[in-house]
Amino acid sequence: PISIKDNICITGTKTTCASKILENFVAPYTATVVNCLQDEDVVITGKTNLDEFAMGSATNTSFFGNTINPLSKNNNPLAPGGSSGGSAAAVAADLCLGATGTDTGGSIRQPASFCGVVGVKPTYGLCSRWGIAAFASSLDQAGVFSKNVTDASILLEEIAGHDQRDSTSSNVDIPSFSKNLNSDLNGKVIGIPKEYTIDGISDEINRVWEDAIKSLEKKGAKIKHISLPHTKYALPTYYIIAPAEASSNLARYDGVKYGYRAENPKSLDDMYELTRSEGFGKEVKRRILIGTYVLSSGYYDAYYLKAQKVRKLIAN
Repeated sequence: PISIKDNICITGTKTTCASKILENFVAPYTATVVNCLQDEDVVITGKTNLDEFAMGSATNTSFFGNTINPLSKNNNPLAPGGSSGGSAAAVAADLCLGATGTDTGGSIRQPASFCGVVGVKPTYGLCSRWGIAAFASSLDQAGVFSKNVTDASILLEEIAGHDQRDSTSSNVDIPSFSKNLNSDLNGKVIGIPKEYTIDGISDEINRVWEDAIKSLEKKGAKIKHISLPHTKYALPTYYIIAPAEASSNLARYDGVKYGYRAENPKSLDDMYELTRSEGFGKEVKRRILIGTYVLSSGYYDAYYLKAQKVRKLIAN
């Protein structure tokens, strides 16, 4: 039993991206990652909620309502993280053994952490993006949620691989992740970036952080304190690249071919404006506006092009 994030297409099934603009859109094809799972006879239990068009970190921007973390207690609802909060919550609540998600800037890793399950964002290009609604094409990647590392490795084996329908798909041999699992950390060196210990973190989180380091040391790993000096540029770089690409990708939702269309527009321009203003939520519109601005004449080189160079600097 596997759940599918609702920005991933399945033939004959609604793919809403948690948005009013796609509230009644029925997918005419199935995403490659879903086909891969269906080839292995998984049972799809349903679609999972997300932040609208995967833009958010608490699954609270969905047109259909927010998702509650199943770890919540005493009538104190906790956020499941986002944008794949529905997938993480479904696995944590035992609604399925695993789930698919997408990760553009933490959308698998963060909700997995919040819900206490395993989440994997694979290397960009390892899994096909064909049939997945695009947010930021140079960042988006499909991945998996599960209850444990072994299950995650099995799921990842099935969805990874080259797809000629995705021009960013890597044509590399896929190893047997599950057979290569090894808990022996002797000889491994693990860097602990000093930039990741910041002011304002709660004592509880700091204890978990320190306990994890001690656990790695006990298993034979050598801990090395390092510096990643460009960490501070990661978020501003993301908030230029992701909205810029989103503004282009979401231009297709205009009320012409599919999805929501505003009623009684006075002109074609009026239809575009009304459809998009009524169909998109606040967070999506905010990011479209930011993205349109940084791509506008005179700003492209100063913002988007420079952000790409900074991204390369961070990666290096």
